Amino acid sequence: MADRPVALAEKRLMDVKLGQLPSWLGTRDFTPNGLLSAVRRGHDRYYNKYINVKKGGIGGVAMLLVGYVVLSYTWEYDHIKHDRWRKYH
Repeated sequence: MADRPVALAEKRLMDVKLGQLPSWLGTRDFTPNGLLSAVRRGHDRYYNKYINVKKGGIGGVAMLLVGYVVLSYTWEYDHIKHDRWRKYH
């Protein structure tokens, strides 16, 4: 038996075909409250998947720290690039 079809607005991004992407984006809520709730849902999913587990390891916290390091490096890249040239000239 086949599963019943799911409405486009209820699908996750990974389940949306490329041709359906513009209409799927049209169903999203881009108000400040909608964006805040999306960030909150994302945080809850991350927390429940990697942090709030019975037998957890260092993986979830390490992933968070690596993301922070990469993000801070990209923010400070211009300063790092200019410091590199100042050393020899």
